[in-house]
Amino acid sequence: MDERLTLFLGGDVMLGRGVDQVLAHPGDPRLAEPAVRDARHYVHLAERAHGPVRRPVDPAWPWGDALAVLAEAAPDARIVNLETSVTTSDDFAPGKHVHYRMHPANLPALSVARPDVCVLANNHVGDFGCRGLVETLEVLARGGLCAAGAGRDAAEASRPAVLPLGNGRRVLVFAVGTASSGIPPGWAPATDGPGVALTELTDDAAEALAASVRTARGPSDTVVVSIHWGSNWGDDVPGPHRRFAHRLVDNGIDLVHGHSSHHPRAIEIYRGRLILYGCGDLVDDYEGIGGHERYRPDLRLLYLARLDSGSGRLVELRMAPMQARRLRLHRAGSADTAWLARTLTRVSAGTAPPVTVTDGTLVLHPPT
Repeated sequence: MDERLTLFLGGDVMLGRGVDQVLAHPGDPRLAEPAVRDARHYVHLAERAHGPVRRPVDPAWPWGDALAVLAEAAPDARIVNLETSVTTSDDFAPGKHVHYRMHPANLPALSVARPDVCVLANNHVGDFGCRGLVETLEVLARGGLCAAGAGRDAAEASRPAVLPLGNGRRVLVFAVGTASSGIPPGWAPATDGPGVALTELTDDAAEALAASVRTARGPSDTVVVSIHWGSNWGDDVPGPHRRFAHRLVDNGIDLVHGHSSHHPRAIEIYRGRLILYGCGDLVDDYEGIGGHERYRPDLRLLYLARLDSGSGRLVELRMAPMQARRLRLHRAGSADTAWLARTLTRVSAGTAPPVTVTDGTLVLHPPT
């Protein structure tokens, strides 16, 4: 039996707002942002930066070249952070400046990427109230898509996604979010009401999450904890994030899948296990928005982690570089790929080996 397991780990997938407007079934474009009141404005920004986008685009358009990369890699499981409510609800969550929603009829724009788990423990899945959150859960379920990190009650929100792989092997995905990523505390689920699984970044919280993992996991399971945490910009990894991730690995978690930042953050190999502190955005409508160019938010990564399924240790991490243009992912050029390799090596210095480039793909091997 092959003891190797390949996981695709994606950052934030934001198919709402401007992306929703170019798909076949655009929803209501009204926004409640301080400066922008129409979602089509974000389409115009992207077009002004990189050229016209025909309408409607087909469901595969936002993913572009990423679909061929994933087909060739043939990962055993695909995990993304779905940072968009899928709803027709108009219940704009109060106190938030940005609200993301995709019309339910545009679900093929998500399912075309064949995600095995859609992580929902983030700061946008509740943008349209409890009604919008429940509808999101229902639409995903009807589409045959598995969710983790949110639910109709506290028990469902904390329940892991379970992916059978055959031969008795499974992948369990636990998903939690933190207030530091902008999730309102009021989004926590009630015993009998919907919400998002939240955690604090304390030793006690890490122990509690690890206890839930021990209760759910079987002898041949690989466990991923997916966490929405931290600020949008910056290369530093806060101390509480690092300590929390270490405590999870110390308690047997095989991989920590972090996200929230709009650009890739540091990578760490700790006790042979992979920690991704920030996977960056994957699909969004941020083209043409300036102010943070030094982080190159136009560059995106598809993380392909190869693990030893018996021990959970990382065997190899490959990262396929993409670039967002006209609301679509394109393969990044050689200069941009080299920039990503240098940047990830720099921000991960002391926690992971240097990132190299092989045939246009970023590669990291754990220390021997």
